[in-house]
Amino acid sequence: MNHKYEIFRDLKRPVYVVEESLLRKNLNLIKSVSERADVEFILAFKAFALWKTFPIFREYINATTASSYSEARLAFEEFGVPAHTYSPAYTDYEIEDIARFSSHITFNSLSQYNRMADKASRVNPGLSFGIRINPEYSEIETDLYNPCARGSRFGVLAADLPSELPENIDGFHCHCHCESGADVFKRTLAHIEEKFSIWFGQIKWINFGGGHLVTREGYDIDLLVETLNGFHKRYPDLKLVMEPGSAFAWQTGVLVAQIVDIVENYGIRTAILNVSFTCHMPDCLEMPYQPNVTGAESLPDDVFSDESYSNIPYIYRLGGNSCLSGDFMGAWRFDHELKIGETVVFEDMIHYTTVKTNTFNGVSHPSIAILDKSGKLEYLRKFCYEDYKNRMD
Repeated sequence: MNHKYEIFRDLKRPVYVVEESLLRKNLNLIKSVSERADVEFILAFKAFALWKTFPIFREYINATTASSYSEARLAFEEFGVPAHTYSPAYTDYEIEDIARFSSHITFNSLSQYNRMADKASRVNPGLSFGIRINPEYSEIETDLYNPCARGSRFGVLAADLPSELPENIDGFHCHCHCESGADVFKRTLAHIEEKFSIWFGQIKWINFGGGHLVTREGYDIDLLVETLNGFHKRYPDLKLVMEPGSAFAWQTGVLVAQIVDIVENYGIRTAILNVSFTCHMPDCLEMPYQPNVTGAESLPDDVFSDESYSNIPYIYRLGGNSCLSGDFMGAWRFDHELKIGETVVFEDMIHYTTVKTNTFNGVSHPSIAILDKSGKLEYLRKFCYEDYKNRMD
């Protein structure tokens, strides 16, 4: 095991661990880009919402984005500022509460705007309203994550916007990226301008959404800054916003698990863990992708279809502990024979995990902890039977 994670060796229960030093590294980079490109970065709760870490975030950014009543309220109560809120559809029974906790509300359609804007304004007259636009262009290859696929329910097409926007529409919101690079954004921006620039003189801000993975190794920061500054020169009166989620928490922590059994079927060995892919790492199955495991080599998915694999030592699938037949992934090659009770560390398991976990099968939920700058492990939350029971209450 990586010496960095020796602290986890004696743990007996699963835990998500956020590393403060890595989180601050990402926040420093994001703040630097924000200042160089005169763009406001705000945290998207859909990817990361561990509110006990918000005091750290407040040292670097000033706002967050929400997609629901609960997220907007969390922004207001725990981050300390109203949220930039967007939802595919607001409901009559929540729009007024959402308005109380928001500074900006973006509508997915003109019909939603027409039905909901007055109600929201009566509660919060200072709200800034926006419309989500659909540039009909995205380089996202996985349809599950592509908001610009043909027939998408997201955003208004240029052909469907009136030449004169409603007078209290202040901005446009556009989201069409997923873990994308600056080159993708530059190409996408050309489509946004081509289709929607005729309305730019009528608005005050444009939100380019999330999916900008600025903290990934190799991301072209200079190209992003150059692209945004070029946009500023063309449209100097527009305020620019970006709202990534993954970029803030990218490679900032791990999921620590333990092996509870090892089984074999047709020569395929599976180490069964006390965590679950479907419960605790759902994107691995949805996306799908195979995460890195500390001290193990990730092998192609089809390795078991080649009979020669049996001649290679220490190849294992990793299996979850739910009843879903597909709650497994593989394969990984370790440098030793795995033992029951051994620790397995899944890397980069903070974004889009803690916010998407579920209690299917009543599987025990991993604790949540932070590894502070001094190397001390501090538990933020431990889960128990009552947490499962209360979800059904």
